[in-house]
Amino acid sequence: MAWVYLVIASFGEIFGVMFINLYIQRRSLLMLLWIALTFGAGFYFLALAMKDIPLGTAYAVWTGLGAAGAVLVGIIWFKEPASWKRILFLCCIITGAVGLRVLA
Repeated sequence: MAWVYLVIASFGEIFGVMFINLYIQRRSLLMLLWIALTFGAGFYFLALAMKDIPLGTAYAVWTGLGAAGAVLVGIIWFKEPASWKRILFLCCIITGAVGLRVLA
């Protein structure tokens, strides 16, 4: 169950940075609330995951999946460029996270 919590925590990271970007575009108290809620939920589930997953592994997977997800959100919803270099290094991040899961 700890790995499920870690994936959920990563979604908190992904949506947190997405709401930061939305806040920059149109500043509102509601966006600030969404930032606090999504990051708060992410930290909560990260803490649950760290009860069974070592700190280094949990943090690396959490930040890796969060970064990869943020890149994908940027490409899909914010029309950021999807060059082959970005996709290559995105695959490297995901490979690293999967490797930590398999070896941890």
